[in-house]
Amino acid sequence: MVTLTSYGAAEEVTGSRHVLETEQVRVLVDCGLFQGRREEAYEKNRRFPFRPSSLAASVNTHGHLDHCGTYPLLVKEGFSGDILSTPATRDIASLVLMDSARIQAYDARFLDKQQSRNPQPWRRVFPPLYDEEDVKAALRQYVTVAHHRPYPLAPGIMATLYDAGHILGSSLVHLEVHSDGKSLSVGFTGDLGRKGLPILRDPEGLPPLDYLVCESTYGDRLHDEIAFAEEELAQVVRNTVEAGGRVLIPAFAVERTQELIYCLHRLHDAGRIPPVPVFVDSPMAVSATAIFRAHPECYDRETVDEFLNRNESPFSFSALQYIADAEASKALNSRKGPCVIIATSGMCEAGRILHHLLHGLSDPRNTVLIVGFMAQNTLGRALADKKPEVRIFGERHPVRARVKILNAFSAHADYREIGEWVLAQDLSRLKGVFLVHGEPSAQAALARHLDGLGVRPVTALRPGVSMALT
Repeated sequence: MVTLTSYGAAEEVTGSRHVLETEQVRVLVDCGLFQGRREEAYEKNRRFPFRPSSLAASVNTHGHLDHCGTYPLLVKEGFSGDILSTPATRDIASLVLMDSARIQAYDARFLDKQQSRNPQPWRRVFPPLYDEEDVKAALRQYVTVAHHRPYPLAPGIMATLYDAGHILGSSLVHLEVHSDGKSLSVGFTGDLGRKGLPILRDPEGLPPLDYLVCESTYGDRLHDEIAFAEEELAQVVRNTVEAGGRVLIPAFAVERTQELIYCLHRLHDAGRIPPVPVFVDSPMAVSATAIFRAHPECYDRETVDEFLNRNESPFSFSALQYIADAEASKALNSRKGPCVIIATSGMCEAGRILHHLLHGLSDPRNTVLIVGFMAQNTLGRALADKKPEVRIFGERHPVRARVKILNAFSAHADYREIGEWVLAQDLSRLKGVFLVHGEPSAQAALARHLDGLGVRPVTALRPGVSMALT
């Protein structure tokens, strides 16, 4: 019998871990970090509800931390199999995992110092889940393949990756499973992208499926049209500059930052925004952009025609400055005049964006531009929900800056786009769709939408509950 069990991103968005098991082997699709409140996240991330050594292999759909962030711990705890991905995904995973290890070490030292200076019974010091050596060990187990090239993942399981159109190198996963004399075709969307996103090719289709494991992040929402994203961005910049303020954009270092650079480049060259400085204030984003430059095989035709064929980089223009040095980052908070600052982390839980928000939230001339998903219980979610006051570094701060949400940049398909993608597949043998990577309300809404399109049965996977695939 073949079973599917989700141990992460079931009825929630982050921490993807899905185990497919046959009579012979177990394989894992993604091994992500749960993101949320510090104590809850630590408890969820520090132990696995399965023996890592029992896994034959894994597939990493893409390099976002919530899909690859606990591979070093998995290896540390005894996993010794292949981790299959595209070359770009491995490069991005290397970057984000090293950054995660450093942040965990820094946070542990910082909290320990705080506790030593001012002991509090409620304050816990959380040791790092892994260190940089553990990251290096995990990266040695990555095996990279291009899209469309079948790979024997484990006995009886052939894996093929297809372009998910979500971030650089992201993949849909097709598993051909042969077990107990039967064959099954199982697909995983990972994170499903959108048609028309800057830089990337559109999501591809999968071969005919018996079962589909589908993300549902925005299962209850419709995004603005991508075609309007640049004008909305331009309007925010123009209005904020006119008010004498600065635009503060919390953005993931990977993909969202590069999309913003791409669009600001086009707007700048077309004279549609004032010639104000644009700062990308994130060492990780600087490194991520270098990875983007190294993988033009992932670009769509528009990017190739508009930039590469003219010997231009999408990620450089005269008003743009990359900030890696910490002192230069601090100096941004005392500089005069309007500007645009793009900084990590995307959900405002760590990184340099916290310092920019600390200095900028009280100024009504400024704009905080939300351009991505904000998980529950994060600072970014509090800002997106227009809370009048937020907590930064343990202290409360009033929000007087304008908060603008621009959801056209989302790299996740909305419910209509998911439905269109599903209907474009060959559903002649489909036995069921399993929803993951979504909050319960989003999953319920998407299930209703898919059922209305005639796609059924649709089931939201529950944490740790195994489903038989027949």
